[in-house]
Amino acid sequence: MNTRTMLILYYILINLIGLSAMVIDKIRAMERRFRIPESVLLILALLGGSLGCIAGMIIFRHKKRKPKFRYGLPLILILQIGAWLALHIATSKIIYL
Repeated sequence: MNTRTMLILYYILINLIGLSAMVIDKIRAMERRFRIPESVLLILALLGGSLGCIAGMIIFRHKKRKPKFRYGLPLILILQIGAWLALHIATSKIIYL
């Protein structure tokens, strides 16, 4: 398995974990049970799961009013997209005309 495939699988897995964490926290909130700390949700987003966390925030209407999630998660996603683009440009072949 090459590096690109491993990165794609990691990205899929971490986003599924981020989405699952948002769903679990929403269910626990409705049941008034012990919650997942906000710091854990943000760390999952920073580790690459921002898209999954945003999906969970939108689909399940969870943490939408909290500024650190409302603005922080999209900012993290934008930074991650920029990092992916920079990595892609840095590793792609340069074509001279």
